[in-house]
Amino acid sequence: MTLDDLRGTLIACAGEEDSVALSGDILDMTFEELGYDSLALMESAAKIERDHGVSLPDEAVAEADTPRALLALVNGLTATAA
Repeated sequence: MTLDDLRGTLIACAGEEDSVALSGDILDMTFEELGYDSLALMESAAKIERDHGVSLPDEAVAEADTPRALLALVNGLTATAA
């Protein structure tokens, strides 16, 4: 999963008008800084699970507080599953 894939997922789950903060270098910004609460993040995680065929533990998603951390989680689980 790439940053652009994640950006698209976040926009799809939050809506286009809420995606202004998703432009530029967002890798190390917290989801809170980007305007995402825990519910929006869990909705994004559910979409990632459907789209990428991985199972994301709720606790791990909650601990992934930046896009970089979430990408590392998803890509690590994808590599393990392959």
